[in-house]
Amino acid sequence: MKNITSRNFSILCDFMDVYQFMIDIYEKDWRNGVPAPFLEYALVSDWMDKSKVHRFKIWEDSGVMVGLVFYENPINDVYFSLRPGYEELAEEMVAYAVSSMPRVDGKLRLVIFGAQTAITEEAKKAGFQKTFEYMEKVFDFEQSLDHPLPEGFHFVEPGNLSLEKISECCWKGFNHEEEEGPWDGDIEYEYYMLMAPHLHPEDAVVVESDTGEYACYAGMWWTPENHLAYMEPLCTVPKYRKKGLAAAALSEHYRRLKPQGATHMTGGGDPFYDKIGFQPLIHWTSWEEKTGRSR
Repeated sequence: MKNITSRNFSILCDFMDVYQFMIDIYEKDWRNGVPAPFLEYALVSDWMDKSKVHRFKIWEDSGVMVGLVFYENPINDVYFSLRPGYEELAEEMVAYAVSSMPRVDGKLRLVIFGAQTAITEEAKKAGFQKTFEYMEKVFDFEQSLDHPLPEGFHFVEPGNLSLEKISECCWKGFNHEEEEGPWDGDIEYEYYMLMAPHLHPEDAVVVESDTGEYACYAGMWWTPENHLAYMEPLCTVPKYRKKGLAAAALSEHYRRLKPQGATHMTGGGDPFYDKIGFQPLIHWTSWEEKTGRSR
């Protein structure tokens, strides 16, 4: 007999148990919720507002975690993780999201993956309608990924990575230089990221120009329990784009991680992934209330 209780999340006490819960319920199409690195990466980022993570809510059955409601970025995007066999909790979880999760300008958005049918049905009953959807691409390691580096570039050896150069590469690669000006030399965020318990910086792939500039960065949250190569983030410095560097970097991930037992690697929704052999697998959908509500 089930003995369901619920409580709010405490970041100092609960994160490692949440991580293990996400490991335990993982499926390639995210039918039970996001993979474990998704939330860990957000919690150690500088782009997620962590001021209301105490609003996250955990459901347990006799002390075993079976459900989680949480946000990522923006703060009013709500996600659901649910252990198979506990679909009856979907109604309560959606109701909690509506009543207690943070809103922006009175609005809340539910992010539901296509195979999360119980959550989808309860969202519809609660007056939500689908407003957006896309397919995220995944690379199956049964296929071959072998895009070479062009002349004038090389991979940086894992033990020789420079945090300063990584930080500057990401600043430029995500277009901050064009929008906000030159990188200011601050690398505290990189040191902070290193404190993530499941991040292993040696798993990252960095492409360097022969002149010594980091041109492309492909992060990696290798998750052996799920045979998952969770690739995040990926960026190329603007002046080095359209040369095949990102494809070569992901090919290097493939070469390194397949022998370790990886069976698949996450990508994104961009057409770039289609071009290099990724296949659509993860169906993202966004749901909003038919009229905005204020808490």
